Amino acid sequence: MLTPTTRLRNFPTLTGRVYLNTAAEGIPPITVGEALFQYFHDKQLGMDGRNAHAQQWEAAKALIAEFYGLTSGEVGICSCSSEAYNLAAMALQLKPGDEVIVNDLDFPAGATPWLQPSCPATPRIWRNRNYALRIEDLVPLLNKQTRLVTVSLVSFFNGFMVNLPEVVAAVRKHSSALLAVDVTQALGRIPLDLSGADLIVSSTHKWILASHGGGLVGVPKEKAGDWTVPAGGWFNLEDPFGSNRFEKAVSKPGAAGFTVGMPNYPAVYAIRAALDYLKTIGVAAIERHARPLVLHCLEEVRKLPVELLTPIEPEHVAGILAFRHPKAESIHALLRSKNIHVMSHAGRLRVAIHGYNTANDIEKFVTELKASL
Repeated sequence: MLTPTTRLRNFPTLTGRVYLNTAAEGIPPITVGEALFQYFHDKQLGMDGRNAHAQQWEAAKALIAEFYGLTSGEVGICSCSSEAYNLAAMALQLKPGDEVIVNDLDFPAGATPWLQPSCPATPRIWRNRNYALRIEDLVPLLNKQTRLVTVSLVSFFNGFMVNLPEVVAAVRKHSSALLAVDVTQALGRIPLDLSGADLIVSSTHKWILASHGGGLVGVPKEKAGDWTVPAGGWFNLEDPFGSNRFEKAVSKPGAAGFTVGMPNYPAVYAIRAALDYLKTIGVAAIERHARPLVLHCLEEVRKLPVELLTPIEPEHVAGILAFRHPKAESIHALLRSKNIHVMSHAGRLRVAIHGYNTANDIEKFVTELKASL
């Protein structure tokens, strides 16, 4: 993992502060900044720069595929996870009588397309019990009308990590539904096995340490036909400039159809650089380093007079822990005064621990948290 020297060189803005808010915004390594400058250099070449843009595009797709366990042809890049889910909703072409299962620990991007009045399907909510999603509560919701189940591998709200193989098994046994998995709060932080997922989505400005403006989409080739997005555009079409282009539009099937227009190349450069960096470090190494810090932090927070929102079972813990306290805002202000950065939102405090965090970070946070209480 990082040494004090490489940490300072790659993440100079971490000097003198405790940054525990990667679940909201990751801190990019210096190489991401260099990649963004390279985009600017290539863009200055005008049309000649598009060859360099295309090379970055292919390199980024190859890296995404490696992290997702897919091939380059099974991944695409759009502008954000919200766009990915809205395009997915278009692809499904839901009808009255169809049902979509969302859950109450998910980020709005993956749930709200199915809650809009214009969506003809009936949403059904997989509700948490004691801040955990239990398979036995999912099964009664599944039936022959279920078209989609959507879930985050790791909840943005409290860090609860689902047992994905159990979810896959339940969905396959009790329905013919498709399964969409959001890995935003997992990609780059824990090793992934996404077998059985029919749609994979991630944003890019959190744990993978890239920029805003990216949505990483994965669709296994055998499911491409289920995710053909009927959107206007050109990058997503089979023959956008052909002689019959004003007679019909044919979308590319699968992940390729999620990039409907000119790619956001600055984000693509940043994604390529960030994933290159993570590949060099190794996600397994990040997990070996960070997991003991998370479990230690969880153990210490459990001792305090707070309402813990993160389940304590180790198999459901990834990089996030969250808790409530009546004085959450004043606690947050006190921590910030000590240059300790955590998330304060919706009455909860959320801590996110990545590979660039240290044992000293956790000790400072715990000490100041205790003092604030």
